[in-house]
Amino acid sequence: MILGAARLTEVPRRSRTAWGVLSLCFLLPVTAHGADQDDPESMVITASRVGADREDSPQVVRVLTHEQIQQQRKLTSDSSEILSNLLPSYSPPRQKMSGSGETLRGRTPLVMIDGIPQSNPLRPTGRELHTIDFAMVDHIEVLQGANATNGLGASGGVINIITRRPESGSFTQQIDAEVSTPTSQLKSDTTGYKTTYGVSGNKGKLDYVFSLGYEQQGLYLDGDNKAVGVDNTQGDLMDSRSYDLLAKGAWWFNDDQRLQLSFNHYTVRGQDEYVDVPGDRRRDIATTSERGDPEGEAPYNKVSTTGLTYDDYDLAGMHLNLLAFYQDYRALFGGDNSSTFQDPSIAPAGTLYDQSYATTTKYGTKASLTKDDLWDGRIKLTAGFDTLFDSSEQSLHRTDRTWVPEVNYTDLSPFVQLEVTPIDEVTLTAGARYEYAKLDVDDYQTLASSGGVDVASGSPSFNETLYNAGVVWRPVDHWSLFANYSQGFEIPDVGRALRGIKTPGQSADDFENLRPIVTDNIETGVRYDDGRLDAELSYYVSSSDFGSRVTSDPGGQFVMQREKTEIDGIDATIGYQFTPKHHGSLSYSHMRGRYDSNDDGSLDGKLDGLNVSPDRLIARWSAQWSPEWSSMVQVNHAFDRNFDDSANGWDRDFDGYTLVDAAVGHALPVGQINVGIANLFDERYITYYSQSALDNPDAGYMNERYFAGRGRTLTVGYSLKF
Repeated sequence: MILGAARLTEVPRRSRTAWGVLSLCFLLPVTAHGADQDDPESMVITASRVGADREDSPQVVRVLTHEQIQQQRKLTSDSSEILSNLLPSYSPPRQKMSGSGETLRGRTPLVMIDGIPQSNPLRPTGRELHTIDFAMVDHIEVLQGANATNGLGASGGVINIITRRPESGSFTQQIDAEVSTPTSQLKSDTTGYKTTYGVSGNKGKLDYVFSLGYEQQGLYLDGDNKAVGVDNTQGDLMDSRSYDLLAKGAWWFNDDQRLQLSFNHYTVRGQDEYVDVPGDRRRDIATTSERGDPEGEAPYNKVSTTGLTYDDYDLAGMHLNLLAFYQDYRALFGGDNSSTFQDPSIAPAGTLYDQSYATTTKYGTKASLTKDDLWDGRIKLTAGFDTLFDSSEQSLHRTDRTWVPEVNYTDLSPFVQLEVTPIDEVTLTAGARYEYAKLDVDDYQTLASSGGVDVASGSPSFNETLYNAGVVWRPVDHWSLFANYSQGFEIPDVGRALRGIKTPGQSADDFENLRPIVTDNIETGVRYDDGRLDAELSYYVSSSDFGSRVTSDPGGQFVMQREKTEIDGIDATIGYQFTPKHHGSLSYSHMRGRYDSNDDGSLDGKLDGLNVSPDRLIARWSAQWSPEWSSMVQVNHAFDRNFDDSANGWDRDFDGYTLVDAAVGHALPVGQINVGIANLFDERYITYYSQSALDNPDAGYMNERYFAGRGRTLTVGYSLKF
């Protein structure tokens, strides 16, 4: 299904012993193989995916299991890297605090935690995946491709992060501790530490989860044993500290009614102990780091999210789900003397350092009502209504200048979704969602670098009706064919558009670049699953008649172009259970992106690495050798890619690379020890973003952001559950 509530909800109390059998409302659970087959929760999820539920999904859906996430956490704590390792259609990670340019199927995904949106539609900062520690995560649901499931912002799909749950009928404590270091040297400044404590359980009608985590990351080294360059401007995970506190409590009024309150606070802050030493892109010399005192205050992310959920699983034979949420988001970027920040009335040109500071507060509701037993269970009907109220602004922290004025956004969205199974072999889906969106912008003046022009206030409003339709046909056992059409709706980067206005007398009311982006997604595919061999192949086309393309200006700031865009590609996966304890998988993603460079209706330009991912192939083998020993090996290959030449004749060709990771777990008489090695063969490589996302090689920022990826890194962890 495409429209409806894509939130994973708890099962009624009478079924709570099977935590793995959970309802995605209209989102059908599909999980990847490779989970520990001795894990009852994984077995339940696997059973659901080989049954009718998976066959009924008219689009590609992935559920990244708890076991898979735990395997990746033995290698890295970077949430972007974990997703990239498990999803080939997700961009290679930047390994920085900012994930700008990281996309799903070439477009921006909507990131949620327990159904609560983390993405900031008015002023995206690229830090949406750094709002929670993945040690707090149970599993992750991923809808690939534009859709309006949760309304605003899912042009690339939905990434719904589901937080930890209590184990039924128990009081459980867990302590995790780990240390990570480059294998080339063991020093205090290159060593990282992480520890997490959690408690969960049930007491009468109360379920509860509490978890607290702390991490300190050291200096990264690349494959040449050189310090990886620090991103003093965008922010860096290297040389940082982070904290996370997660608390959830649920009260069961009876077997069918449940009220849950959740709170998560996450902070990541750089320690500001290093400055970058710019490299030389033309000579393939990567940026490095040296001890120093960067200008300004250390970059950080501070995010607090609160959610209140009510479920009634038998309201006159229907399921009622209500969610209310509130989030406070604050992001500080590092000091920079870019041309964008210069103002001769404050300081001589080139001498003014400033810092960008973005804030967002948003609250809203999601409501859905589902009836699934119509026509002897062959019809399922869902109706709902969602609201979102967002207030965002961006200032220059040191000089208290307005860069993006306060913008208030209102979004109201009723929807309806229908699923019909006229015969056992065919499932039809269809739905519609109405989006009403309104922006309120006050009078403001742009920065001196944009001419210091006065922009008149405005309250533009938009409305769109979005449709979806899908079909799944199961002609013979184990085989299913699917096709799907869906539309996504998003507001363009309002902040980027407003701060770039250079026309005197411009009003927000008639500013064309504020028009919404409607993305059409067409997908067709085939899947096979006989319980041992599973495979899926899909082809998709994602197009926007008035899309958004991000480029960089000579000062290194990102600017937005509104142009017709189209992305098409292939997703393919195959997995095989060799034995009950050994599983292998192979995943492949191919995509290409084009845009209309001269507004003549022809898609004549190639989207660059800031907008699309390279072709990628990921192979993985998981094994449970004995009750005590387990292992995982994965190979991740990013293929070479050529892009259009820039205006000065310089092209941004991407030189691909291959990374190999391995992890081993051993159960001790008390607890378990885990050992992971990322980049096993110590490959020296330049990240995809640094190679292909930025143009104008003569600009200074090009050399400053020419970053190498992490070299071979060892992580040793100990986990105790009692």
